[in-house]
Amino acid sequence: MKITDIKPLPVWVGNRNQLVVKVETDEGIYGLGESGLSGRELAVIGALKHFREFLIGKDPRQIGRIWQELYRSQYFEGGRVLLAAQSAIDIALYDILGKSLGVPVYQLLGGKQRDSIPCFATASGHAEKLVEGVKLLMAHGWNVIRTAPMMPSSPGAFNRGGFINGSQIFEPRESIGITAKWLVKVREEVGSEVTLGIDYHHRLSVAETASFCQRMPKGTLDFLEEPIRDETPEAYEALRRMTDVPFAIGEEFASKWQFLPYIERDITQFARVDICNIGGFTEAMKVAGWAEAHYIDLMPHNPLGPVCTAATIHMAAAVANFAWLEVRTTQTENLYYGDKGINDADVLFPVQPRLVGNSFPVLDTPGLGIEIDESAATGQEWKYWEAPHWVRHDGSVQNW
Repeated sequence: MKITDIKPLPVWVGNRNQLVVKVETDEGIYGLGESGLSGRELAVIGALKHFREFLIGKDPRQIGRIWQELYRSQYFEGGRVLLAAQSAIDIALYDILGKSLGVPVYQLLGGKQRDSIPCFATASGHAEKLVEGVKLLMAHGWNVIRTAPMMPSSPGAFNRGGFINGSQIFEPRESIGITAKWLVKVREEVGSEVTLGIDYHHRLSVAETASFCQRMPKGTLDFLEEPIRDETPEAYEALRRMTDVPFAIGEEFASKWQFLPYIERDITQFARVDICNIGGFTEAMKVAGWAEAHYIDLMPHNPLGPVCTAATIHMAAAVANFAWLEVRTTQTENLYYGDKGINDADVLFPVQPRLVGNSFPVLDTPGLGIEIDESAATGQEWKYWEAPHWVRHDGSVQNW
Protein backbone atom coordinates (compact mmCIF):
# COMPACT_ATOMS: atom_id res chain seq x y z
CA MET A 1 0.00 0.00 0.00
CA LYS A 2 1.28 3.48 -0.92
CA ILE A 3 0.22 7.06 -0.21
CA THR A 4 -1.03 8.69 -3.42
CA ASP A 5 -2.26 12.07 -2.18
CA ILE A 6 -2.68 14.31 0.86
CA LYS A 7 -5.59 16.73 0.56
CA PRO A 8 -6.23 19.64 2.93
CA LEU A 9 -9.99 20.24 3.18
CA PRO A 10 -10.75 23.51 4.97
CA VAL A 11 -14.45 23.49 5.83
CA TRP A 12 -16.68 25.99 7.58
CA VAL A 13 -18.46 24.53 10.59
CA GLY A 14 -20.59 26.73 12.84
CA ASN A 15 -18.76 30.03 13.00
CA ARG A 16 -15.19 29.16 12.01
CA ASN A 17 -12.98 26.98 9.83
CA GLN A 18 -11.97 23.42 10.51
CA LEU A 19 -9.05 21.90 8.65
CA VAL A 20 -9.73 18.28 7.74
CA VAL A 21 -6.98 16.31 6.00
CA LYS A 22 -7.60 13.34 3.70
CA VAL A 23 -4.78 10.89 3.00
CA GLU A 24 -5.43 8.66 -0.02
CA THR A 25 -3.79 5.36 -1.01
CA ASP A 26 -3.39 3.25 -4.13
CA GLU A 27 -5.71 0.60 -2.66
CA GLY A 28 -8.65 2.97 -2.45
CA ILE A 29 -8.50 3.18 1.36
CA TYR A 30 -8.32 6.70 2.73
CA GLY A 31 -7.97 8.21 6.17
CA LEU A 32 -9.18 11.42 7.77
CA GLY A 33 -7.37 13.65 10.24
CA GLU A 34 -7.82 17.15 11.61
CA SER A 35 -5.52 20.03 12.49
CA GLY A 36 -5.99 21.73 15.85
CA LEU A 37 -4.49 25.13 15.06
CA SER A 38 -7.74 27.08 14.70
CA GLY A 39 -7.44 30.40 12.90
CA ARG A 40 -4.13 29.60 11.21
CA GLU A 41 -5.30 27.04 8.66
CA LEU A 42 -3.39 28.57 5.74
CA ALA A 43 -0.10 28.15 7.59
CA VAL A 44 -0.91 24.50 8.31
CA ILE A 45 -1.95 23.95 4.67
CA GLY A 46 1.47 25.23 3.63
CA ALA A 47 3.15 22.65 5.85
CA LEU A 48 0.87 19.90 4.52
CA LYS A 49 1.76 20.77 0.94
CA HIS A 50 5.44 20.51 1.79
CA PHE A 51 5.04 17.19 3.60
CA ARG A 52 3.01 15.84 0.67
CA GLU A 53 6.00 16.09 -1.66
CA PHE A 54 8.01 13.42 0.17
CA LEU A 55 5.17 11.34 1.64
CA ILE A 56 3.66 10.28 -1.68
CA GLY A 57 4.80 6.74 -2.43
CA LYS A 58 5.44 5.79 1.21
CA ASP A 59 3.70 2.94 3.00
CA PRO A 60 1.03 4.58 5.23
CA ARG A 61 1.21 1.67 7.67
CA GLN A 62 4.71 2.66 8.80
CA ILE A 63 3.19 5.23 11.15
CA GLY A 64 5.97 5.51 13.73
CA ARG A 65 8.67 5.90 11.10
CA ILE A 66 6.66 8.51 9.21
CA TRP A 67 6.15 10.44 12.48
CA GLN A 68 9.90 10.52 13.08
CA GLU A 69 10.63 11.54 9.50
CA LEU A 70 8.10 14.37 9.60
CA TYR A 71 9.52 15.64 12.88
CA ARG A 72 13.25 15.08 12.53
CA SER A 73 14.06 15.47 8.81
CA GLN A 74 14.51 19.22 9.06
CA TYR A 75 16.71 21.52 11.07
CA PHE A 76 13.85 23.56 12.57
CA GLU A 77 11.80 20.71 13.99
CA GLY A 78 8.56 21.02 15.95
CA GLY A 79 6.39 24.03 16.63
CA ARG A 80 2.62 24.42 16.64
CA VAL A 81 2.17 24.87 12.88
CA LEU A 82 4.21 21.81 11.89
CA LEU A 83 2.77 19.65 14.66
CA ALA A 84 -0.79 20.60 13.75
CA ALA A 85 -0.10 19.35 10.24
CA GLN A 86 1.72 16.28 11.53
CA SER A 87 -1.13 15.52 13.95
CA ALA A 88 -3.68 15.48 11.14
CA ILE A 89 -1.52 13.15 9.04
CA ASP A 90 -0.85 10.80 11.95
CA ILE A 91 -4.57 10.51 12.78
CA ALA A 92 -5.37 9.82 9.12
CA LEU A 93 -2.73 7.09 8.95
CA TYR A 94 -4.27 5.32 11.93
CA ASP A 95 -7.66 5.58 10.21
CA ILE A 96 -6.14 3.92 7.11
CA LEU A 97 -4.48 1.16 9.12
CA GLY A 98 -7.66 0.39 11.04
CA LYS A 99 -9.71 0.21 7.84
CA SER A 100 -7.12 -1.97 6.11
CA LEU A 101 -7.24 -4.48 8.98
CA GLY A 102 -10.98 -4.20 9.52
CA VAL A 103 -10.62 -3.07 13.15
CA PRO A 104 -11.39 0.15 15.06
CA VAL A 105 -8.41 2.34 15.86
CA TYR A 106 -8.63 1.60 19.58
CA GLN A 107 -7.66 -2.01 18.81
CA LEU A 108 -4.39 -0.70 17.38
CA LEU A 109 -3.76 1.08 20.68
CA GLY A 110 -4.17 -2.01 22.86
CA GLY A 111 -7.92 -2.49 22.84
CA LYS A 112 -10.65 -0.64 24.69
CA GLN A 113 -10.60 -0.22 28.47
CA ARG A 114 -14.08 1.32 28.64
CA ASP A 115 -17.31 0.93 26.69
CA SER A 116 -18.31 4.59 26.79
CA ILE A 117 -16.50 7.90 27.05
CA PRO A 118 -17.81 10.23 29.78
CA CYS A 119 -17.91 13.91 28.82
CA PHE A 120 -18.20 17.33 30.40
CA ALA A 121 -20.39 20.21 29.25
CA THR A 122 -19.91 23.97 29.39
CA ALA A 123 -22.28 26.57 30.84
CA SER A 124 -21.70 30.29 30.42
CA GLY A 125 -23.78 33.36 31.02
CA HIS A 126 -24.06 36.43 33.19
CA ALA A 127 -25.03 36.10 36.85
CA GLU A 128 -28.35 34.24 37.19
CA LYS A 129 -28.02 32.95 33.62
CA LEU A 130 -24.98 30.95 34.67
CA VAL A 131 -26.92 29.28 37.49
CA GLU A 132 -29.76 28.54 35.08
CA GLY A 133 -27.35 27.03 32.55
CA VAL A 134 -25.75 24.74 35.12
CA LYS A 135 -29.16 23.59 36.37
CA LEU A 136 -30.33 22.95 32.80
CA LEU A 137 -27.34 20.71 32.17
CA MET A 138 -27.89 18.88 35.45
CA ALA A 139 -31.51 18.27 34.49
CA HIS A 140 -30.23 16.49 31.38
CA GLY A 141 -27.86 14.25 33.34
CA TRP A 142 -24.61 16.22 33.19
CA ASN A 143 -22.56 15.88 36.38
CA VAL A 144 -19.27 17.47 35.23
CA ILE A 145 -19.75 21.09 34.21
CA ARG A 146 -17.27 23.75 33.17
CA THR A 147 -18.03 27.45 33.38
CA ALA A 148 -16.57 30.64 31.91
CA PRO A 149 -15.50 34.01 33.33
CA MET A 150 -17.78 37.01 33.21
CA MET A 151 -17.54 40.80 33.31
CA PRO A 152 -19.78 43.04 35.43
CA SER A 153 -21.12 45.31 32.69
CA SER A 154 -22.14 43.40 29.61
CA PRO A 155 -24.10 40.14 29.32
CA GLY A 156 -23.00 37.79 26.55
CA ALA A 157 -21.15 34.58 25.85
CA PHE A 158 -18.24 35.70 28.00
CA ASN A 159 -19.83 38.89 29.33
CA ARG A 160 -17.31 41.23 27.80
CA GLY A 161 -17.08 44.80 28.95
CA GLY A 162 -17.46 46.93 25.79
CA PHE A 163 -15.16 47.97 22.94
CA ILE A 164 -12.17 50.24 22.21
CA ASN A 165 -11.49 50.98 18.53
CA GLY A 166 -13.35 47.86 17.54
CA SER A 167 -11.54 45.56 19.99
CA GLN A 168 -13.43 43.94 22.84
CA ILE A 169 -12.53 44.93 26.38
CA PHE A 170 -11.65 42.32 28.95
CA GLU A 171 -10.22 43.63 32.21
CA PRO A 172 -9.03 40.66 34.30
CA ARG A 173 -9.31 42.36 37.70
CA GLU A 174 -12.91 43.32 36.96
CA SER A 175 -13.77 39.74 36.05
CA ILE A 176 -12.51 37.89 39.09
CA GLY A 177 -14.84 39.37 41.71
CA ILE A 178 -18.10 38.80 39.91
CA THR A 179 -17.03 35.42 38.54
CA ALA A 180 -16.04 34.19 42.00
CA LYS A 181 -19.28 35.52 43.49
CA TRP A 182 -21.46 33.61 41.04
CA LEU A 183 -19.42 30.42 41.19
CA VAL A 184 -20.01 30.40 44.93
CA LYS A 185 -23.71 30.92 44.20
CA VAL A 186 -23.70 28.03 41.71
CA ARG A 187 -22.07 25.72 44.25
CA GLU A 188 -24.62 26.73 46.90
CA GLU A 189 -27.50 26.12 44.49
CA VAL A 190 -26.39 22.74 43.09
CA GLY A 191 -24.68 21.19 46.09
CA SER A 192 -21.52 19.14 46.36
CA GLU A 193 -22.30 16.26 44.01
CA VAL A 194 -21.58 18.10 40.75
CA THR A 195 -17.98 18.40 39.53
CA LEU A 196 -17.55 22.11 38.83
CA GLY A 197 -14.71 23.90 37.05
CA ILE A 198 -13.88 27.01 35.07
CA ASP A 199 -11.80 27.74 31.98
CA TYR A 200 -10.10 31.13 32.34
CA HIS A 201 -8.51 30.72 28.89
CA HIS A 202 -5.09 32.00 30.10
CA ARG A 203 -6.48 35.50 30.68
CA LEU A 204 -5.04 36.06 34.17
CA SER A 205 -1.68 36.67 35.80
CA VAL A 206 -0.38 34.66 38.75
CA ALA A 207 -1.49 37.32 41.22
CA GLU A 208 -4.93 37.67 39.61
CA THR A 209 -5.47 33.91 39.66
CA ALA A 210 -4.48 33.66 43.30
CA SER A 211 -6.84 36.51 44.18
CA PHE A 212 -9.63 34.81 42.24
CA CYS A 213 -9.20 31.50 44.06
CA GLN A 214 -8.94 33.16 47.45
CA ARG A 215 -12.36 34.79 46.97
CA MET A 216 -14.13 31.42 47.03
CA PRO A 217 -14.61 28.96 49.89
CA LYS A 218 -12.55 25.78 49.77
CA GLY A 219 -14.31 23.16 47.65
CA THR A 220 -16.08 25.59 45.31
CA LEU A 221 -14.04 24.46 42.29
CA ASP A 222 -12.94 20.97 41.33
CA PHE A 223 -10.65 22.18 38.57
CA LEU A 224 -9.22 25.41 37.19
CA GLU A 225 -8.37 25.28 33.50
CA GLU A 226 -5.59 27.35 31.92
CA PRO A 227 -5.76 30.41 34.22
CA ILE A 228 -2.38 31.73 32.99
CA ARG A 229 -0.25 31.18 29.89
CA ASP A 230 1.78 27.98 29.81
CA GLU A 231 5.17 29.08 28.46
CA THR A 232 6.71 29.32 31.94
CA PRO A 233 6.16 26.26 34.16
CA GLU A 234 7.77 28.11 37.07
CA ALA A 235 4.84 30.56 37.03
CA TYR A 236 2.42 27.69 37.53
CA GLU A 237 4.59 26.35 40.34
CA ALA A 238 4.41 29.77 42.02
CA LEU A 239 0.63 29.71 41.57
CA ARG A 240 0.41 26.20 43.04
CA ARG A 241 1.90 27.55 46.27
CA MET A 242 -0.94 30.08 46.44
CA THR A 243 -3.93 27.81 45.78
CA ASP A 244 -4.95 24.18 46.19
CA VAL A 245 -7.47 24.07 43.32
CA PRO A 246 -6.50 21.29 40.84
CA PHE A 247 -5.14 22.56 37.51
CA ALA A 248 -6.14 21.37 34.02
CA ILE A 249 -3.35 22.33 31.60
CA GLY A 250 -1.98 21.31 28.21
CA GLU A 251 -4.41 22.07 25.40
CA GLU A 252 -1.87 24.29 23.63
CA PHE A 253 1.06 21.87 23.92
CA ALA A 254 2.51 20.71 20.60
CA SER A 255 4.87 17.98 21.84
CA LYS A 256 5.50 15.57 24.67
CA TRP A 257 8.44 17.76 25.62
CA GLN A 258 6.12 20.64 26.46
CA PHE A 259 4.27 18.32 28.81
CA LEU A 260 7.54 17.25 30.49
CA PRO A 261 7.77 19.80 33.34
CA TYR A 262 4.01 19.76 33.95
CA ILE A 263 4.01 15.99 34.46
CA GLU A 264 7.41 15.46 36.06
CA ARG A 265 7.03 18.36 38.50
CA ASP A 266 3.37 17.59 39.34
CA ILE A 267 2.19 20.97 38.12
CA THR A 268 -1.03 19.77 36.50
CA GLN A 269 -3.65 17.39 37.88
CA PHE A 270 -5.50 16.93 34.57
CA ALA A 271 -3.71 16.64 31.20
CA ARG A 272 -5.63 18.62 28.57
CA VAL A 273 -4.16 16.68 25.64
CA ASP A 274 -5.31 17.84 22.20
CA ILE A 275 -4.74 14.96 19.79
CA CYS A 276 -4.87 17.40 16.83
CA ASN A 277 -2.02 19.51 18.25
CA ILE A 278 0.18 17.12 20.25
CA GLY A 279 1.23 14.99 17.26
CA GLY A 280 -1.70 12.63 16.74
CA PHE A 281 -2.12 9.20 18.29
CA THR A 282 1.62 8.54 18.22
CA GLU A 283 2.41 11.30 20.71
CA ALA A 284 -0.89 11.37 22.62
CA MET A 285 -0.47 7.76 23.74
CA LYS A 286 3.05 8.49 24.98
CA VAL A 287 1.79 11.42 27.03
CA ALA A 288 -1.04 9.25 28.37
CA GLY A 289 1.36 6.58 29.60
CA TRP A 290 3.64 9.17 31.11
CA ALA A 291 0.72 10.83 32.88
CA GLU A 292 -0.48 7.45 34.17
CA ALA A 293 2.86 6.93 35.91
CA HIS A 294 2.17 10.15 37.82
CA TYR A 295 -1.53 9.36 38.53
CA ILE A 296 -2.68 12.17 36.25
CA ASP A 297 -5.91 11.65 34.30
CA LEU A 298 -6.50 12.85 30.74
CA MET A 299 -9.12 15.52 30.20
CA PRO A 300 -8.78 16.02 26.44
CA HIS A 301 -9.25 19.31 24.66
CA ASN A 302 -11.94 18.94 21.98
CA PRO A 303 -13.30 22.25 20.62
CA LEU A 304 -12.98 21.30 16.95
CA GLY A 305 -15.04 19.01 14.75
CA PRO A 306 -16.24 15.41 14.50
CA VAL A 307 -12.87 14.10 13.28
CA CYS A 308 -11.13 15.37 16.42
CA THR A 309 -13.97 13.94 18.50
CA ALA A 310 -13.74 10.54 16.81
CA ALA A 311 -9.96 10.35 17.23
CA THR A 312 -10.15 11.39 20.88
CA ILE A 313 -12.82 8.78 21.60
CA HIS A 314 -10.46 6.03 20.38
CA MET A 315 -7.60 7.38 22.48
CA ALA A 316 -9.86 7.71 25.52
CA ALA A 317 -11.12 4.17 25.07
CA ALA A 318 -7.60 2.75 25.04
CA VAL A 319 -6.02 4.47 28.06
CA ALA A 320 -6.40 3.60 31.74
CA ASN A 321 -6.14 7.14 33.10
CA PHE A 322 -9.10 9.07 31.74
CA ALA A 323 -11.44 11.59 33.34
CA TRP A 324 -13.77 13.36 30.88
CA LEU A 325 -13.86 14.47 27.25
CA GLU A 326 -14.79 18.03 26.35
CA VAL A 327 -17.92 18.19 24.21
CA ARG A 328 -19.40 21.39 22.75
CA THR A 329 -22.75 20.11 21.47
CA THR A 330 -25.06 20.16 24.47
CA GLN A 331 -28.24 21.79 25.75
CA THR A 332 -26.33 25.02 26.50
CA GLU A 333 -24.23 25.37 23.34
CA ASN A 334 -23.55 23.88 19.93
CA LEU A 335 -20.46 25.01 18.06
CA TYR A 336 -21.62 23.21 14.92
CA TYR A 337 -24.65 25.42 14.27
CA GLY A 338 -24.00 28.31 11.89
CA ASP A 339 -25.84 31.46 10.86
CA LYS A 340 -28.23 29.49 8.66
CA GLY A 341 -29.58 27.61 11.64
CA ILE A 342 -28.35 24.20 10.49
CA ASN A 343 -25.82 21.80 11.90
CA ASP A 344 -22.92 22.21 9.48
CA ALA A 345 -21.19 19.10 10.84
CA ASP A 346 -24.19 16.94 9.95
CA VAL A 347 -24.00 18.14 6.36
CA LEU A 348 -20.28 17.47 6.05
CA PHE A 349 -19.99 14.30 8.13
CA PRO A 350 -22.91 11.91 7.49
CA VAL A 351 -21.19 9.31 9.68
CA GLN A 352 -19.80 10.65 12.95
CA PRO A 353 -19.83 9.98 16.73
CA ARG A 354 -23.14 10.74 18.45
CA LEU A 355 -23.68 11.50 22.12
CA VAL A 356 -25.87 9.17 24.11
CA GLY A 357 -26.81 11.09 27.22
CA ASN A 358 -23.57 12.57 28.54
CA SER A 359 -21.16 10.09 26.93
CA PHE A 360 -20.06 8.66 23.60
CA PRO A 361 -20.42 4.91 23.05
CA VAL A 362 -17.25 3.18 21.84
CA LEU A 363 -18.21 1.57 18.54
CA ASP A 364 -16.48 -1.21 16.60
CA THR A 365 -16.54 0.43 13.14
CA PRO A 366 -13.18 -0.05 11.35
CA GLY A 367 -10.84 2.93 11.49
CA LEU A 368 -12.07 6.10 13.14
CA GLY A 369 -15.69 5.41 12.24
CA ILE A 370 -16.27 8.73 10.50
CA GLU A 371 -16.96 9.67 6.88
CA ILE A 372 -16.91 13.02 5.07
CA ASP A 373 -19.03 14.21 2.15
CA GLU A 374 -16.08 15.29 0.03
CA SER A 375 -18.24 16.97 -2.60
CA ALA A 376 -19.75 19.17 0.10
CA ALA A 377 -16.29 19.87 1.52
CA THR A 378 -14.60 20.70 -1.78
CA GLY A 379 -17.57 22.88 -2.74
CA GLN A 380 -16.56 25.30 0.00
CA GLU A 381 -13.88 27.97 -0.07
CA TRP A 382 -11.64 28.88 2.83
CA LYS A 383 -13.08 31.85 4.74
CA TYR A 384 -11.03 34.35 6.66
CA TRP A 385 -11.66 34.08 10.40
CA GLU A 386 -9.75 35.68 13.22
CA ALA A 387 -10.21 35.12 16.93
CA PRO A 388 -11.37 38.22 18.84
CA HIS A 389 -8.67 40.73 19.65
CA TRP A 390 -9.14 41.79 23.26
CA VAL A 391 -7.77 44.84 25.04
CA ARG A 392 -7.85 46.35 28.51
CA HIS A 393 -9.37 49.73 29.30
CA ASP A 394 -6.03 51.41 28.64
CA GLY A 395 -5.87 49.92 25.13
CA SER A 396 -3.13 47.36 25.89
CA VAL A 397 -3.43 43.89 24.40
CA GLN A 398 -5.14 41.23 26.50
CA ASN A 399 -5.16 37.45 25.95
CA TRP A 400 -8.26 36.07 24.25
